Amino acid sequence: MAASLLWRQRWEQQGERNPPTHSPIPPPPHPSFDLQQVITAALCEDAGTEGDVSTLATVAKQTQAEAVFLAKASGVLAGLAVADEVFRLVDSTLVVEWSACDGSTVQCGAKFGVVKGSARSILVAERVALNFMQRMSGIATATSEMVKAVEGYPAHILETRKTVPGLRLLDKWAVLLGGGRNHRMGLYDMVMIKDNHIAAAGGITAAVQAAQAYVREHRLQVPVEVETRTLGEVAEVLELRRQHPHLVQRIMLDNMTRLDANAPGGVDVSMLAEAVRLVGGAVETEASGNVTLQTVRTIAGTGVTFVSCGALTHSVTALDISLKIQTK
Repeated sequence: MAASLLWRQRWEQQGERNPPTHSPIPPPPHPSFDLQQVITAALCEDAGTEGDVSTLATVAKQTQAEAVFLAKASGVLAGLAVADEVFRLVDSTLVVEWSACDGSTVQCGAKFGVVKGSARSILVAERVALNFMQRMSGIATATSEMVKAVEGYPAHILETRKTVPGLRLLDKWAVLLGGGRNHRMGLYDMVMIKDNHIAAAGGITAAVQAAQAYVREHRLQVPVEVETRTLGEVAEVLELRRQHPHLVQRIMLDNMTRLDANAPGGVDVSMLAEAVRLVGGAVETEASGNVTLQTVRTIAGTGVTFVSCGALTHSVTALDISLKIQTK
């Protein structure tokens, strides 16, 4: 079995043994992501060539300890399953117990987990485990807030590919745990014709026709999305789809909003609403641009299928979590 699949299998088996630690939503699939490799790289980055000199200098080898996870801010937890793997890789004798699970809400001041065993091992794993948990929890929290903001509308919240290099699967997993949905994982699982593709190909029609030929030639089973910036471009894509009904599955309506302090939600969505009306439900629509927690409800109110927000992953605020060794 490929290394990229081994960690996923181990994660599933761990969840079967101990349901509270099992993330209620599985990680999204990826052909090459290897969680063990990612964690090992993070641990090696932290340890350098000398190891944890602070711990080695101050903590006796035989010292046993118990450390508690503490939420220092309210939010949605994510990354607990990843932290399990961090502790396992550092020291398989460590015992980790959770009173919460990935995707659950935690209040500021709450204790939601404990790790027991070698004090040295706990201290070595501490920062790497927290870094994964804090980032993923921050993404899950921001996603949850945005999902709640559009309640009552059919729009789904998506992230983008604006993720930390090497950690995309974890970023996207956190979005799922926050109640959002995933956009394409990478360059391989969707034909997404954006402005630069259109410019290089010589226009929307040329780009879409070339994509159609490529997909057919290579027998790809992937959806096709086209980015549009004007109502004229929307009409052009719709005409292409009229000629070839299965050619395009989604139209991105990019930057068809304008920030306006006097408009509802602080955003003028008149152009976006007209674009959605033109599409008339013929294909999925995705609104992009000027998406914030303040504007997202007004944008969703236009009837778009999806609202994508790069800020969910590219400028997220980590959820403050600490790990405290208990003293008698």
